[in-house]
Amino acid sequence: MAAAMALVVGVDGSEPSLDAVDWAARDAALHARPLHLVHAAGPGADPSGPVTAASERAANVSPGLRLSSEVPREDAVSALIGKGRQAFALVVGATGRGELTGLLLGSVGLAVAARADCPVVVVRGSQEHRSGRFRRIVVGVEDGTESDRAVEYAFREAHVRRCELVAVHAWNAPLGALPEPPPGSWYALEAHRRPPAQVLDDALRGPAKRYPDVVVSPRTVEGPARSALLGAAAEADLLVVGAGARQGRPGLQLGVINHVLLHHAQCPVMVVPRKCTARGRGAEPRAATEAQRARPTRRIRTPRTKWWSTEGDRS
Repeated sequence: MAAAMALVVGVDGSEPSLDAVDWAARDAALHARPLHLVHAAGPGADPSGPVTAASERAANVSPGLRLSSEVPREDAVSALIGKGRQAFALVVGATGRGELTGLLLGSVGLAVAARADCPVVVVRGSQEHRSGRFRRIVVGVEDGTESDRAVEYAFREAHVRRCELVAVHAWNAPLGALPEPPPGSWYALEAHRRPPAQVLDDALRGPAKRYPDVVVSPRTVEGPARSALLGAAAEADLLVVGAGARQGRPGLQLGVINHVLLHHAQCPVMVVPRKCTARGRGAEPRAATEAQRARPTRRIRTPRTKWWSTEGDRS
């Protein structure tokens, strides 16, 4: 049997880095995965201090966790992206050593989130947001396939934590009474897009069957997606969003919304590449208990009428 893929966390000795180690140690234990610590030390640097401190911290958070460490002689971004090609997920702190004062998300975290092949978790927010206090995960759902993989991973995380999943789809209503669009125009195409509630129903149907124990609260919000997701993340333990590939260039198209979330969300943020492989799916879901089956799933429905999207900040 092949060894379980490790959860990889970047360490540098900073406090945000140790917060990331705490989060990663708990998550690795939940998924029954080994934890691999990576400290990219430059020439002449003493690698023992940060790695030793991080290893002790992880062992205290999750006793019995399988731990390993590595000190590659390359820059942190390259080292972490390289490890991410064979990782369950990558975890980084919101900032690190040497970052500019006032920078909301460190350059390493942003670069890794934009270029990794696997899910990347940027650990940010207060202790209550990092420790699972809210028992809630939020996932952003777009109209299309961009967020399909993110929804799958959000269900997986809600399943192992046995917590609620809030699925948020933001949309904008028509601006006043618009005339019937001419055939073949962009507005005609927009007019036949699915109603907001249908977007959520379609996105959640498949994963809900695979994870029947997860209680889902669909939420359609009229307004900018970034505001809706930031608001939902204020009372969540994890925010999950998707990202597509750049056209003609390596890396991901994080988009305006994801940049805002990575800089301002009050809880850890997981960025899931749209073409992320299923290798990190984890164990098969446990059967739902009778009590879980009895808990209702709230559905929000809207009339199936023609509508025009005016959302201009989609990621």
